[in-house]
Amino acid sequence: MGWRQKRLPMQRGLMRDHRVMSHRFDQLDVFASAPFSGNPLAVVHDAAALSTDDMLRLTDWFDLSETTFLLPPDQPGADYRVRIFTPGRELPFAGHPTLGTAAAWLTVGGVPADSDVVVQQCGAGLVPIRRSGDRLAFAAPPLTRFGPVDDELLDERLQQLGLTRSDVVASSWIDNGPGWMGILLESAEAALAVELPGGCLPGFDVGLVGSHPAGSECAIEVRGLFPDPNGQVREDPVTGSLNASVAQWLIGEGRLSESYVAAQGTALGRAGRVHVDQVGDDIWVGGVVHERITGQLNVG
Repeated sequence: MGWRQKRLPMQRGLMRDHRVMSHRFDQLDVFASAPFSGNPLAVVHDAAALSTDDMLRLTDWFDLSETTFLLPPDQPGADYRVRIFTPGRELPFAGHPTLGTAAAWLTVGGVPADSDVVVQQCGAGLVPIRRSGDRLAFAAPPLTRFGPVDDELLDERLQQLGLTRSDVVASSWIDNGPGWMGILLESAEAALAVELPGGCLPGFDVGLVGSHPAGSECAIEVRGLFPDPNGQVREDPVTGSLNASVAQWLIGEGRLSESYVAAQGTALGRAGRVHVDQVGDDIWVGGVVHERITGQLNVG
């Protein structure tokens, strides 16, 4: 990333003129179970003066899985508005950016209209976020695509992962925005043994799931595999959107209880923990958020 960090500020967009815009900047540890064990998130405050091009370039420069930009809401019922970016594109919704942004907004004095629920406005609409002790949790948004995966595409993904049909317990589209395909394997051990495929694989958004033994701290192990802007498959440390859609899929099929804890990040040496609870028709996906870095970001 060194060469990109030196060149990006000189490219168009961040230097439209000679003004320097200053913004509060936070970096947070989301879904953490111990210090620096979750998924890092960059949050830029008061971002109304930044263009989409600025946001894309800053997201590339931070080189995290997601960066968010806080804006005033323009929809009734919202406490704040957020734009969510991953390197190369904007996302309508993502889980760990939702919790991290809510925590950052609360930290600077944000006061929700409802004392118990923060309402976020994003590309997917209004997302409620509730506070419970030291955890924040969002209500899982509706799936935009759910159902059987085409046999040819499933076989292609399995071959790329070094798996066969005999390794698969179940599979389904579980897309709530990013494009997730869910593949359930026999065990957490089997899921953790899968190696990242090589080569250029754009559109490779796969969530691997495997069960931990009964009585374990966590019910399942989750791995979120996605392509970077160059098509190379990477692994996300902890993925809120994927955990939300996994819960909707597997609770709905009776494969998971209505309340459980998922582990993610183990393959990367992390210890992310995602707490899932079904309350009525809503599935709440939560975790602990810690602020790790705060300061001033100078853009210009």
